[in-house]
Amino acid sequence: MTTPLRPSARAARLEVLRREYMAQIIAVALRRGRPVRISPYVVAQPGGQRQADLELIRTYAAEMGWQLTRSSFADVGQPPPLVQRAGFGAACRYAAQGYAHGILAIARPALTTDNESYAHLLERLHHRGVVLAYLPAAT
Repeated sequence: MTTPLRPSARAARLEVLRREYMAQIIAVALRRGRPVRISPYVVAQPGGQRQADLELIRTYAAEMGWQLTRSSFADVGQPPPLVQRAGFGAACRYAAQGYAHGILAIARPALTTDNESYAHLLERLHHRGVVLAYLPAAT
């Protein structure tokens, strides 16, 4: 009989998995001599907050040596579940069609705090060869 993981332990294991998937996909792009292209995704109303979030994403992508795609994606307000978000769905389709290697968001809570939904999302994106990346946590 196994003991279920505490939510915090499950979240930590999912973060390790996300980083492994990201490293694999980025390594393939680099081996092929391609720049890593990332699509920004934010959850913010149009205007100042959205622009500030996109600027943080631009700065981080530049530090990582990644190119941002011309298209960025967003949802507004208190976001519904992932499957109901038009902006995030469009970002996933865009990357899966080969226009980007992945999606860069501010932090995991911008997507979901539900570990099961997150695990399913990671598997689905990895299967399509899409990276999910976040800005580093403030220390």
